[in-house]
Amino acid sequence: MHPHLHTKDNFAAPEQDMDMLTEVSRGHTECEDVMVALEECHARGFLHKATGGCNDAKDKLTQCLKGARARRTEANRAAARAKREERENRIKELNKSLGLD
Repeated sequence: MHPHLHTKDNFAAPEQDMDMLTEVSRGHTECEDVMVALEECHARGFLHKATGGCNDAKDKLTQCLKGARARRTEANRAAARAKREERENRIKELNKSLGLD
């Protein structure tokens, strides 16, 4: 189990792993299958990992998490932009109603 991979943002834990995780977000991941593949690869043993047997799975996971983060970042930016525009419009309306423009 790699605790740095399994956070509330990117892992929906199976029932047997529920006790190992403090915060779990069920069904909110697009990378869970890639994480499971890496876990299974790592379970094959140290020699398999040490000889690069899991490099492909790790690269796929890195790309998946990078893409998921980029999408979350873009969504957060769009939400912040909309909120900022709404706030600016309210200020303009307030200033106009008070005769301050």
